[in-house]
Amino acid sequence: MERYKILTELGDGSCGTVYKAINMEISEIVAVKKMKRKFYFQEECTSLREVKSLHKLIHPNIIKLKEVVWENNELFFIFDYMERNLYQIMRDLERPFSEGEIRTLMFQVLQGLAYMHRSGYFHRDLKPENLLVTNNVIKIADFGLAREVSSMPPFTDYVSTRWYRAPEVLLQSPLYTPAIGKQHCNSLFD
Repeated sequence: MERYKILTELGDGSCGTVYKAINMEISEIVAVKKMKRKFYFQEECTSLREVKSLHKLIHPNIIKLKEVVWENNELFFIFDYMERNLYQIMRDLERPFSEGEIRTLMFQVLQGLAYMHRSGYFHRDLKPENLLVTNNVIKIADFGLAREVSSMPPFTDYVSTRWYRAPEVLLQSPLYTPAIGKQHCNSLFD
């Protein structure tokens, strides 16, 4: 991690804290996610769902995992830096999004979701805080709860933030499909 200089904290979640940082070798601004728990073996790092899924998911509307750094039993993910998340944008708006703005944002989210589903993954925690935006480009982030479509049920009943959960998840069904992403999308701009 010596080539990265942490600039400021961007957010804190249940699994990690995200920082704005600079790659001092190439003067590039990046986002660094420092995982909260310790990792004692490299296999632990490479087997994480977030790492496995993001190495496979290369799409303009999915956040790019640039590098995984494991040192001193700490794990860091290096991502493209994005200026804000959709929640921050919506909170600071002085007027609601126009229909055209919503259509543009939803198109990008749905493009990312469709690619993810075609690639055999579903997200399970789609919410405004996990949709990152820079220059009107939106990217899906935070793949900590992502699952492979081929995974065998029953699935975990705690997925996604309560207000964005699909009915089958709210009703604690252990069987659900990638279609829960559609429900997440329905809730984004409410």
